[in-house]
Amino acid sequence: MLTQRLLTSDKGGMVVLGILLLTCVLVPILNLAVPESSALHVSTFTVTLLGKFLCYALLALALDLIWGYAGILSLGHGAFFALGGYAMGMYLMRQVGDRGKYGDPLLPDFMVFLNWDSLPWYWLGFDMFWFAMLMVIMVPAILAWVFGWLAFRSRVTGVYFAIITQALTYALMLAFFRNEMGFGGNNGLTDFKDILGFSITADSTRIGLFLASGIMLIIAYLACRYIVTSRMGRVIVSIRDAETRTRFCGYQVESYKLWLFVFSAVLAGIAGALYVPQVGIINPGEFSPLNSIELVVWVATGGRGTLYGAIVGAFSVNYGKTIFTSFYPEAWLFPLGLLFVLVTLVLPKGLVGLFSRFKRHDKKSDDAKQEDAP
Repeated sequence: MLTQRLLTSDKGGMVVLGILLLTCVLVPILNLAVPESSALHVSTFTVTLLGKFLCYALLALALDLIWGYAGILSLGHGAFFALGGYAMGMYLMRQVGDRGKYGDPLLPDFMVFLNWDSLPWYWLGFDMFWFAMLMVIMVPAILAWVFGWLAFRSRVTGVYFAIITQALTYALMLAFFRNEMGFGGNNGLTDFKDILGFSITADSTRIGLFLASGIMLIIAYLACRYIVTSRMGRVIVSIRDAETRTRFCGYQVESYKLWLFVFSAVLAGIAGALYVPQVGIINPGEFSPLNSIELVVWVATGGRGTLYGAIVGAFSVNYGKTIFTSFYPEAWLFPLGLLFVLVTLVLPKGLVGLFSRFKRHDKKSDDAKQEDAP
């Protein structure tokens, strides 16, 4: 029964999950077992790029959960992504120890450079992996709970909610740019050495991070699918379609929206934590409101309100971005904007909606042939 709820009734999701599982199996083999001289070899650079796309897909999935099913458009999910990334970055910086440029066993290099004489209290505990992972979950969750409680309690919805979430991420960006905050200022956190005792630049570590990202994306997808197919999911959809009527039916609308918003923020924080060791840096630029707006483009392009469409959109847009920035680095925003406009006007249900349209067309053709048959 549970399998039918999560997978059998979700053919598009089954296809996407199947591709993800196949990728998680083939990529490590083609990277580690196939020699570099072979045309089938997958380079470590490609592994890292795919791992980054998986993190983006997890972030897009988190947004689609609240925007596609609850109608909550957040333009600040980049903040939760960045906070999870900073929590992971702080752990990685504490692992450097005396191998840094200045050789201080306790203080990160940027603190030595700024003449800090002691480690700030909020850096304590980040030398332990379990504590850092707890902060990856708790920091975005607490911020989302406080922000969401205030916003939903005041019944802030629609474009007003989108604006204040954008203001939140912009305020955090400005705060993290300041050197006195103790997060590396404009340069952020970088020059990581290892994670859990393994060299962060080793091929095997890159494969491990890639697999962790893929497995986490699959688990998150199944968790989101479980939510939207449950009784709670039906209430959430009713809130999206008729919030006032749902409230009059006796449901605590604010509680449902708050819980879903917090869960979505946690997924975004985990995506950020997986992203940082793969790209090797986290800086205040990740808080940029433009990043959160681009995230909305991913979800809209793939197909809002489908979950698997968010994954397709994240991969499609970022792959296109990689291609365009390689050949047209000064003009890549124009194709991105054109894509968003075309999807909005021609494909309101995104790329996955296009596949559904072809499927319906084929079904109508088959029905017509059966009717014409003697």
